[in-house]
Amino acid sequence: MNSRREQLKAFERLLDIIDELREKCPWDRKQTLESLRHLTIEETYELADAILDQDLHEIKKELGDLLLHIVFYSKIGAEKKAFDIADVANGIATKLIDRHPHIYGDVKIQSEEDVKKNWEKLKLKEGNKSVLSGVPKSLPAMVKANRIQDKVAAVGFDWDNKEQVFEKVKEELQELSHEIKEEDQDKMEAEFGDVLFSMVNYARFLNINPENALERTNKKFIKRFQRIEKTIQEEGKDMQHMKLPELDVYWEKAKKSD
Repeated sequence: MNSRREQLKAFERLLDIIDELREKCPWDRKQTLESLRHLTIEETYELADAILDQDLHEIKKELGDLLLHIVFYSKIGAEKKAFDIADVANGIATKLIDRHPHIYGDVKIQSEEDVKKNWEKLKLKEGNKSVLSGVPKSLPAMVKANRIQDKVAAVGFDWDNKEQVFEKVKEELQELSHEIKEEDQDKMEAEFGDVLFSMVNYARFLNINPENALERTNKKFIKRFQRIEKTIQEEGKDMQHMKLPELDVYWEKAKKSD
């Protein structure tokens, strides 16, 4: 591993490169905070994929891409005379110190849950009008549901145990079943949303990240389905002309190959 001196030298090298690219490269000169936004979101998802794949080499590369964006945004901020990379680093350092009084102060805590609860109380003292004000509006719905539930639980708005949550899941499924029979599309959608929200909450009580769990299933399904496609193609058949029972035989074989 690199020494602290080598780490700082590497970071300074990156700052110098961004300064030079911003001055000399037509593409880099053209970029704005707004034009980089969608690229940053894409890079974040690529990092998330690498983490789920447990690919440390790719994680390193994707972290580099994100670090580039942080430095790039800070460079643009400096050009606007609003902030620079030192302001960004000092800002988060100060926040970390303020949010960890059990490390940098005299607050006593007993568990991770105490830390989370104290964190939300401190955020309210800093001027947040609501516990939920820090949840980004543009988060994917499932991630947002998970963050909402985490935050309200930190201030005591929560179930006592997972059995209660599972009962809520069953209750929401019954309500969805009723609206399906009524064939009211709007109410079906509303109840379906309630089912998903309650399932996300249940996942939290099981210490499961629902986004990771669903993406794991997505990856598994893709892998199996592509295995089916390859086998059927090798046998000279056309999937579009095959019946579901026949396809299901291939699916079961694909599952056994995991």
